[in-house]
Amino acid sequence: MPRQIVDPRPPIPAPYRTDERVAIQEMAREFAMSKVLPVANELDPLHGMIPEEMRAEMGELGFFGIMAPDKYGGLGLGVLEYALITEELARAWMSVASIIARSQMAAALDPSQKELYYPLAARGEWLGSFAMSEPDAGSDIASLRTRADKVDDGWLLNGQKMWCTFADQSNAILVVARTTPYDPGNRHSGIRRFILHKEPGAFPDGCTGNPIRKIGYHGWHTFDLSFNDCFVPDDGLIGFEREQRGHRDADPKAGFIRAARGMAVPRIHTAARSIGLARGALEDSVAYVQEREQFGRPIGDFQVTRFKIAKMATEVEACRALMYQVAANTDMGGYENTTSPDMDGAMVKYLAAETAERVTSEALQIHGGAGYTTDFPIERYWRDARLTKIFEGTSEIMLRLVSDCLLPPTPLR
Repeated sequence: MPRQIVDPRPPIPAPYRTDERVAIQEMAREFAMSKVLPVANELDPLHGMIPEEMRAEMGELGFFGIMAPDKYGGLGLGVLEYALITEELARAWMSVASIIARSQMAAALDPSQKELYYPLAARGEWLGSFAMSEPDAGSDIASLRTRADKVDDGWLLNGQKMWCTFADQSNAILVVARTTPYDPGNRHSGIRRFILHKEPGAFPDGCTGNPIRKIGYHGWHTFDLSFNDCFVPDDGLIGFEREQRGHRDADPKAGFIRAARGMAVPRIHTAARSIGLARGALEDSVAYVQEREQFGRPIGDFQVTRFKIAKMATEVEACRALMYQVAANTDMGGYENTTSPDMDGAMVKYLAAETAERVTSEALQIHGGAGYTTDFPIERYWRDARLTKIFEGTSEIMLRLVSDCLLPPTPLR
């Protein structure tokens, strides 16, 4: 196994560098390399689960409360710090970098529930899972068919969801469902969000789950879920307390709009995960080419290999620069009343995901036959990088979002 190295250059470029951010990044990097990477190398080939002890230590370090306000026991930091920590964790194991997002679902809860659960979430003691996609509603969320039918004191959920990661171990499932009948002519109306509280390790009454066989993203399970008269109390409707106070959304599409707008930060998070994967592949390759010899010389002496490394490094750095810019703009409120969050979030997610697949593939090629074994983490980076082009919106959907911001579609005649 090649030695693990860390990029020796300054970790954060000058416009964004502060002593606090450097300290946060160094702490996350030390944890990732000393604690996460050895566990990932051991458990991922076996499809093992992220250890609970690791989750507990992450909670103590504040990783689950990066953006949680101080009053809820969080660190009160921004999207940029969230991205910094995510990249470091993903460099070791993308699944660990992903699980920190599970605490952010508490931010969507109504005020009284937020007071109860957000402090727990900030410590990693309350983590959610997200059920939005369906067998026939992936990128086209407006076509979802899962129903939420009103009954006394609550709602009954009926339908099927796909790609719900961590559904078994989570403390709650956030379900996106339709409260009005599906209308092909008005597909965006009636879509609402519900929080379904549950015990970790079990599914609630009326909900069953089957694990999906994945080629990567190990460390936790991903499920398809079936809801059959699954009861959610009235206060499980996100926005229930607001409506109790007499506030009602005039726009029946408001639920869909909120679900769509909530994707900006997750896409920055995915960009950071992608960059972490690419950086891991790059760093391992730099070490490997100095040790692997052919024709009496390290393969790093050959121009073809050196140029591969140079191109990989350049692409990773370009993605990181764009990620810092988009994250910083988000933190400074630079996107208010504009469409830029959708466009810039889509841009950085697209660029980072596409780059991660290219860089990890090149790294595997550099490692040759060794890269195609589970003895080296390169194959894990490669498998997980492929997923970044699919989840949180496919690369094709990202291009659609960007192009629609730059070139508004012409109405049909």
